[in-house]
Amino acid sequence: MISNFQDKTAVVTGAASGIGRALSRRLAAEGMCVVLADVEAAPLAAVEGELRESGAQCLAQVIDVSDPQSLVTLAAASKATFGAVHLLCNNAGVLTGGRLWESPMADFHWQMDVNCWGILHGVQAFVPLMLEQGGEELHIVNTASMAALTTLPFSGGYHISKHAALALSEVLYKELQAVPSKIGVSALCPELVNTRISERDRHVSSPSDEGTGDNKVYRDMIHQATAEGTATGLDPSIMAERIVRAVREDRFYILAEDGWRESCNVRLREILAADNPTLHVPEDAG
Repeated sequence: MISNFQDKTAVVTGAASGIGRALSRRLAAEGMCVVLADVEAAPLAAVEGELRESGAQCLAQVIDVSDPQSLVTLAAASKATFGAVHLLCNNAGVLTGGRLWESPMADFHWQMDVNCWGILHGVQAFVPLMLEQGGEELHIVNTASMAALTTLPFSGGYHISKHAALALSEVLYKELQAVPSKIGVSALCPELVNTRISERDRHVSSPSDEGTGDNKVYRDMIHQATAEGTATGLDPSIMAERIVRAVREDRFYILAEDGWRESCNVRLREILAADNPTLHVPEDAG
């Protein structure tokens, strides 16, 4: 939990666009020093310039969260510049589509490397630092998705990685409780948000292999559906506000407030009844 953000330091990965950019702005408005991290240099520099112009103290670092050494370097730079880290937001994420038996393994590795291992790399780099520095107002926010609580066809790699990210976050919460420590944990599970996540090709590390059979058809279908859905999705600033509120309230689950919640509930009821899974597409899925 963090009740007062003023003069504390936040680290945000995926800070160059979408939720990360909106969250960085929101935290800067709260009076925090913000460490901005992203794999895209030019958009990251633009966000840094915007925050500095507003009077915020910030540091921008080009990193790849799939590389554990990048997070070690980021943690060291954050401590050297601002002396401590109070809020860690493991927010970077990627998406691609396709069928499980036709998608190239590189697609699965890419999504796991960023969406799950990227969070774990952040945890391993920053938690020791945060435990060592002590203090009672410390928090970690991991970005999962309502895809972590639901399943839809043709986006298996994304669901797998986000389910893993949520499990990682729950385990982290329980382990920090057992230490014990004062570090709170939240898992952000947003619905469709107006971000650039469908723009797969902007990531230089995204796999180029289109897979086998009809995989390209299903991959393109998911990209198109995601692009259309996010175009009319919630403004990222709404997610930023939810995050700030959840951190203040020391609340773990930050869930969607639309049809995705009902899809989650359908799945939970099926599990409780040991029923076979059904396809429940939220009205908000685009």
